Amino acid sequence: MQLALFDLDHTLLNTDSDHAWGEFLISEGLVDPVHHRQMNDAFYEDYKAGQLDPVAYNQFVFQFLTQHDRTYLTGLHQLFMQNVIRPRMRPRGFDMIKKHRELGHVIVGITATSDFITVPIFHAFGISDIIATNAEVVDGQYTGKVAGIPCYQQGKLTRLEQWLAGRTVSESWAYSDSINDSFLLQYADHAIAVNPDDRLEALARQQHWDIQDWSI
Repeated sequence: MQLALFDLDHTLLNTDSDHAWGEFLISEGLVDPVHHRQMNDAFYEDYKAGQLDPVAYNQFVFQFLTQHDRTYLTGLHQLFMQNVIRPRMRPRGFDMIKKHRELGHVIVGITATSDFITVPIFHAFGISDIIATNAEVVDGQYTGKVAGIPCYQQGKLTRLEQWLAGRTVSESWAYSDSINDSFLLQYADHAIAVNPDDRLEALARQQHWDIQDWSI
């Protein structure tokens, strides 16, 4: 297997879909604006600092999901896609996915953000194999809990190993913007830092990884 791994937030997207979802809920008047923004921003700063508690954060995100049925949430996500996400899908991301697909590579979207938020976004990029932090569902209803291991930092490699289930990878590429994905980038034969944060840029230069600007 030749494998191309794509992070989502600030890599394929010119935004953070998790944080943007919280802002979207505020803009739609669906959550308390002061409390929700305070919590959302604090968790986002923790993420950028590499200090996020992924279980605590996702339980915060999932709390809204427990209050509504799946049909309503699907419709709300479609509005989120239309108003927030589609304008921020990077053309260079589409181009690179197409390149790997034409080469016959297996393409996987891999993200710390929840499957509820990211599966429709990856599908819009034409990616069907997805590894994300999973929101627990029981009897068709979100419980507010994280199912399994969060797909964050070292957890991305654990989840990738689970997904591979013993299949052999002969060559791999990984694309990400974040120092949180240093483990994933070190795993790959070809590491590509896409519009990297300051710490990832420093690491990429030290490791002689490719650095690309997808904002243009």
